[in-house]
Amino acid sequence: MPMSAPITQDVLTIPRKLPETGRTNIVGLTRDELRDVLIAAGTPEKQAKMRVGQVWQWIYHWGVRDFAGMTNLAKDYRALLAENFEISLPEIVTRQISEDGTRKYLVRIAGGHEVETVYIPEEGRGTLCVSSQVGCTLTCSFCHTGTQKLVRNLTAGEIVGQLLLARDDLGEWPVQGAPKDEARLVSNIVLMGMGEPLYNFDAVRDAMKVCMDNEGLSLSRRRITLSTSGVVPEIARTAEEIGCQLAVSFHATTDEVRNVLVPINKRWNIQTLLDALRDYPRLSNSERITFEYVMLAGVNDSDADAHRLVELIRGIPAKINLIPFNEWPGAPYKRSSNNRIHAFADIVYKAGYASPIRTPRGEDIMAACGQLKSATERGRKSKAQIAAEAAG
Repeated sequence: MPMSAPITQDVLTIPRKLPETGRTNIVGLTRDELRDVLIAAGTPEKQAKMRVGQVWQWIYHWGVRDFAGMTNLAKDYRALLAENFEISLPEIVTRQISEDGTRKYLVRIAGGHEVETVYIPEEGRGTLCVSSQVGCTLTCSFCHTGTQKLVRNLTAGEIVGQLLLARDDLGEWPVQGAPKDEARLVSNIVLMGMGEPLYNFDAVRDAMKVCMDNEGLSLSRRRITLSTSGVVPEIARTAEEIGCQLAVSFHATTDEVRNVLVPINKRWNIQTLLDALRDYPRLSNSERITFEYVMLAGVNDSDADAHRLVELIRGIPAKINLIPFNEWPGAPYKRSSNNRIHAFADIVYKAGYASPIRTPRGEDIMAACGQLKSATERGRKSKAQIAAEAAG
């Protein structure tokens, strides 16, 4: 196959069913976009900046879902907003809670498509694993999510909406007049759900701008981690336009093995990827790149692999996240033994890199890394039903 040929299938976009009302959803708009639509709806230009600030705070700080509740706005202005706009989130279809407290949400977005969002509570923090695409363009052979075809990119509103609905479900909005609670149930976001975030760059960037805004959701860029399989041209843009932490699905120490595990490697191989990471503008000892490495028995878990890995990343401030493979029915691989994983971790650690072994979370509800796939839930609907809804 010539190297110029795309190695991912073309994106098939199913037309989204727009709300019958024709109102614009405010969720996910950047401040500039919100200003533009408010002016277009009749907000005087001189008031626009103030109105953006007020509406923004109601939605993203107080969690208000109805313009009528925006009590510092005049009644006629609230009516204007309600006539032209809506505050709409994806819909939670099912919520499963694991024995370890992990929550997995099956979320329906416009057009009847479904994605999954996972909330992982830990000591001192809570991480929300957010999806950026319906299905995935990539065909990484160890990942169950990657066995689905890509249906479409999520909008910025559908990405931000996952954070809002998790905070709704956890009851995590401040109460007016109550003392400020500094403890955050959702303190971190990882863009590690369904999809390759860098194939949906603009929507992911805009969504993260909303999440990082200090007058609303107020998550610092250091608490947001974007995981990519190695879309090299977009890596520098991530630092410049988003500025979040970077994680890379690495998983192999030779091109021969990575071509099979992470086929995007055929387009941007290990050397090309590492060169881009060395140039990552935010790289410093305080902001390390995370290398994710799934442990597959007999495939990538030898001592030789560990030594090669250390050699490859030499000079890059990094930590190596070792992920015991989360098996799924019919998976072509097996999880490395605990002894093997610990021996691998030891080599990496002795070379001077943090090498935490990720504790699998939510396996009992298929919410662990690489397991996100809503085939069972989607099976409840016929293709004809989904097509009819999408065409709406």
